[in-house]
Amino acid sequence: MKYDVVIIGAGSAGCVLATRLTDDPNRSVLLLESGPDYPNFEVYPDDLKFGYNQAASAVDAPHNWAFSGKATEEQGNTMPVPRGRVVGGSSAINGQVFLRGVPEDYDNWAAWGNDEWSFVKTLPYFRKQESDMDIKDDFHGFDGPIPVRRHARETWLPAQTAFYQACRDDGYPDDPDMNHPDSRGVGPIPMNNPDGVRMSTSLTYLNPVRNRLNLTVRSAVTVRRILFEGKRATGVEVQSGDEIFVVESEEIILSAGGIGSPQILMLSGVGPADHLKEMGIPVQLDSPGVGQNLRDHPNVRVPVRVKDDFPLDPEAPRSQLALRYTAAGSSDRNDMQILASSFSSPMGGDPAAGEGIRFTCVLELAVGAGEVKLASTDPHVQPFLDYRYLDEAWDRERMREGVRLCLKLLEHDAYKDIVEGLISPTPQDMVSDDTLDQWLLRNVTTTQHISGTCKMGPDSDPMAVLDQYCHVRGLEGLRVVDVSVLPDCIRANTNATTIMIAERVADWMC
Repeated sequence: MKYDVVIIGAGSAGCVLATRLTDDPNRSVLLLESGPDYPNFEVYPDDLKFGYNQAASAVDAPHNWAFSGKATEEQGNTMPVPRGRVVGGSSAINGQVFLRGVPEDYDNWAAWGNDEWSFVKTLPYFRKQESDMDIKDDFHGFDGPIPVRRHARETWLPAQTAFYQACRDDGYPDDPDMNHPDSRGVGPIPMNNPDGVRMSTSLTYLNPVRNRLNLTVRSAVTVRRILFEGKRATGVEVQSGDEIFVVESEEIILSAGGIGSPQILMLSGVGPADHLKEMGIPVQLDSPGVGQNLRDHPNVRVPVRVKDDFPLDPEAPRSQLALRYTAAGSSDRNDMQILASSFSSPMGGDPAAGEGIRFTCVLELAVGAGEVKLASTDPHVQPFLDYRYLDEAWDRERMREGVRLCLKLLEHDAYKDIVEGLISPTPQDMVSDDTLDQWLLRNVTTTQHISGTCKMGPDSDPMAVLDQYCHVRGLEGLRVVDVSVLPDCIRANTNATTIMIAERVADWMC
């Protein structure tokens, strides 16, 4: 079995790459995925079409890897880390937010030695991926695969309207278009779910081209390692059922995500030499940055008990609006976000505690970083995920401010007929910075935007795993193209940026 290109991982990036690369009928492409495949919309499971089925157990959420990670020393290795295990990857189980980073994010990448990734150069690929249903201008696409919409004001739920009024009266500007370069303030979230259906890259990119003779999709396949001849990647060792095969390829693209891509590289002998030797893996290439620079958006949830007569509709959207703002003393615009959510038992929340609405306070540009390390040489065993949230004083300071802002917004008159009382943090948690820090360390969790674990960068950066064209430094025939290539986490949900990266690399390859 030999192909021109083998793509490992059929997620947000992999489906895009498979689609764009097979535009050339003379290029054969094999797309590998560990999870199941649903090639027809008629058999597409409801938990992928709708909702937020991200339970901590893969038994309860069969399309979720249901990893666990270590958030802080106070919590140990107990934090649920949902990741998609299905064709479509995490784009098939995510929160359906289609938000870009701010221009400064991409211009920072360029300033760090990745000049092909400035905002001006990435904008065409953001436009290429989308069909914005609400806004027609030079910053938005109109004929791309992924539909993008916002909840119209007349459809805002009462709790969302109260959030908007509280933010506006506190001085935050109206933000009708969060994907505009100058976005800031409170407004509707851009989402890729027209009629409530999550439009994953499987549905939008891959499904329309499945009939191509030069495209092969194989699901339920475990990639064990990448094979090399000297410094050239030549094939992939895969397991299907009880059988192990070798697939040869002229070029291999690793698109297994912020966890899977560094894991597969290390299993293949590419990574920090000391760690590989510790695990008994022969070193193919000492690449100290593999698995390092784990970036994410730490968040804490502020749950609220609502009055008995306040309506909570399980069929209503969970979130419609968000606030993006700049923390006091920060030079980084929009480094904080507060997301307003409504709940009833089928939608999430905590019915035992009576949670009806929630503020999620998100640190969009954390200073701290963690790491991914192998826990086993068995590819079926998840690696160790050490997030090291809030180790940095500046991260804790901004999160404290965010929590206090949430409590201030809840005091607005717009909430007087909604809120029964705050569930957490308690008054005892709010006594001082120290007590609030302890609450933060006990409660901080992932926004599921893990990135940066195979970052791109210049020759002068010893921790750069890739060059800016996403080739693995020191090797031939191997690229990494997914969220792991980010030098730093963007100030937004990562799905749109991951798709943009795949579009950009596919354009170079075509």
